[in-house]
Amino acid sequence: MSLDAHAEPAPQAVGAAAAKSSFYLAMRVMEPHRREAMYAIYAFCRAVDDIADEDGDRAARLALLDDWRRDLDDLYAGRIRARCAFLKEPVRRFGLDRADFEAVIDGMAMDVVEDIRAPDWAMLDRYCDHVASAVGRLSVRVFGLGDEGEFVWPARHELPTQARLLAHHLGRALQLTNILRDLDEDARRGRLYLPKEALLEAGIAEVAPQSVLANPALGDACAAVAAKAREHYAQAGAAMAACSKRAVRAPGLMAAAYGSILDRLVARGFAPPRAPVHASRLKIVLALLRSAFP
Repeated sequence: MSLDAHAEPAPQAVGAAAAKSSFYLAMRVMEPHRREAMYAIYAFCRAVDDIADEDGDRAARLALLDDWRRDLDDLYAGRIRARCAFLKEPVRRFGLDRADFEAVIDGMAMDVVEDIRAPDWAMLDRYCDHVASAVGRLSVRVFGLGDEGEFVWPARHELPTQARLLAHHLGRALQLTNILRDLDEDARRGRLYLPKEALLEAGIAEVAPQSVLANPALGDACAAVAAKAREHYAQAGAAMAACSKRAVRAPGLMAAAYGSILDRLVARGFAPPRAPVHASRLKIVLALLRSAFP
């Protein structure tokens, strides 16, 4: 593995990569300068996630993640390396916090250090904060929920309370939905993100991914995760209700899309074979229509 395999995203490739994201429509409804910033955040997340998901030597992958940390150090010191050039304008324009980019890398490192299997709820929550809510904290600034005063780049500016709550809860809701959707894909990588407490309460004592996924009580463990996700969706909805409707148009679409995935996962059940589940187009269209009117 070499750094050449993880070169900087070319400007035209950033949008193309984002087009494959489940959040593409939500990004498309944003103003051009905000949309381009979201594309850049997505490209960063995709780059470090690809490192975490590759096979190969763990030390080499951790070294690649550390290279990104050094690039961020230089970016926030005003020394723009080619690989991070696509982040310069979003960071400057929206006052994106370096700590949130660092948190994303920390989350990816958790996957590299070991194959996560049945973490406790506390560890799972920390993981969700790193890989999802940290992205949310970057995103809410781009949505317009952090636009309080003039930014003096790269100084740090605290998020308003509702913006912080939205990032916290929606990030966790989306990630828990991902975990339930991607059970088989994660198991093929030797990973199992279902919390050990939920497994034990369902009567599942083992943690080997494929064995857990074949257990008849799997649905009971997944139900606990689904319930936690629904709590976070509800809290995210409350935060959005307290914000400008214009600013929460994109996260509202994200919540509608992923909330419909969660509904369909629960309706399908978790016994094998687990057919792929996609977002409800109807619910996305309805959310889009609701967001179009004051």
